[in-house]
Amino acid sequence: MASTFYIHTFGCQMNLADSEIVTSILTEGGFARAGDEASADVVLLNSCAVRENAEERLGNILTQLKGRKRRQRGLVIGVLGCVPQFERERVFSDYPFVDFIVGPDNYRELAGIIENSREQKRLASLDYDQQETYAGIDPVRTGTISAFLPVMRGCNNYCAFCVVPVTRGRERSVGCERVVAEVAALAAAGFREVTLLGQNVNSWRDAEKGLDFAALLDGVSLVAPRMRIRFTTSHPKDISEALVKVIAARPNLCNHIHLPVQSGSSRMLDLMKRGHTREEYLDRIAMIRRHIPDAAITTDLIAGFCTETEADHRETLSLMEAVGFDSSFMFHYSVRPGTWAARNLPDDVPEAVKKRRLQEIIELQNSISRLKYRDDIGRTVEVLAEAESRRSSSQLMGRTKTNRAVVFNRGAFSPGDTLFVKITAATSATLTGEAAS
Repeated sequence: MASTFYIHTFGCQMNLADSEIVTSILTEGGFARAGDEASADVVLLNSCAVRENAEERLGNILTQLKGRKRRQRGLVIGVLGCVPQFERERVFSDYPFVDFIVGPDNYRELAGIIENSREQKRLASLDYDQQETYAGIDPVRTGTISAFLPVMRGCNNYCAFCVVPVTRGRERSVGCERVVAEVAALAAAGFREVTLLGQNVNSWRDAEKGLDFAALLDGVSLVAPRMRIRFTTSHPKDISEALVKVIAARPNLCNHIHLPVQSGSSRMLDLMKRGHTREEYLDRIAMIRRHIPDAAITTDLIAGFCTETEADHRETLSLMEAVGFDSSFMFHYSVRPGTWAARNLPDDVPEAVKKRRLQEIIELQNSISRLKYRDDIGRTVEVLAEAESRRSSSQLMGRTKTNRAVVFNRGAFSPGDTLFVKITAATSATLTGEAAS
């Protein structure tokens, strides 16, 4: 009987896509996917190192697995992804029962590593491969409506706080023809939406053909005109007017742009090595609004980065008000080993101050989101139904092109349907409505 495996996935959409790639590699290698962790012979943890809380959740699950490893003879435990890529020794020292670790560029070797780990312990495969994009692997996708499609891997920006260049290596892009073909195949298979992924997706390039990300978006929008197309994540210094014009021109390119700013203070942005000022960020927002007036813009924000003052913090709050973000991913700063900030800057903002500033950011964002969502009451919006509502099987949850969540009575509709919904109520996170006649 084939060995069975189960994957815990932490972190971003790229990790979710990587877990689908790993599933494909292992099933091709003769392994079977388990329905749950308890029935698996092999437990894999696809880790995230971007923020401290993701590492803490990884540690919690590993601690739970320690007892099971002791009780279940032959259980294999492996840690994949970003954490072992830059903290190899700590993984093995803190969790000596882990059998192997594998970095993001080495998943093709995974089936063999699992087999070898039954005889050898503390195996590690962490080499960088600057050519690896997992070409030729057909991911085993977890859904049938929306798909994640990595179009590039790695990052060249080396922001002071960010560990991604250490864990994921240098940027490399998937060729245009392959991306277009994969989007066409997803559309033919019945998928209704695809999200093009990259740590810095708008720096995608096809060097052989001389194409940039605007050209890629144009190409995929034309090959799948009835499919919704999204992308994430963008860097402010790389978002171009040509790209925004393509989004404005193509109705199937969703008018939602995630544009992480991290801070509203030019002094902090310089310390963070972000490559732009507050004013330059606002100029890009104005350019987006000029071409796509109804664009939803979301962001990432860090509270309490090294040396941040109350004046810096107030500039973040004022930037939030000036832009009017639809929503934000908000965190307080935690030191990431291996980053420029960890080596060169003092983590000198007290924890209590970080948390208080973060709470002020959250409260302001909730207020902004609540007002924006309330503006949709009475409007009729196009929604792609994604799943049953968590609260009731008589309701469905879907999203607008601006990525706002909408809950509505399902009636005769099913996940995967596109319909128009008249909005009747709103919170700071969700719209509620009725299917329009």
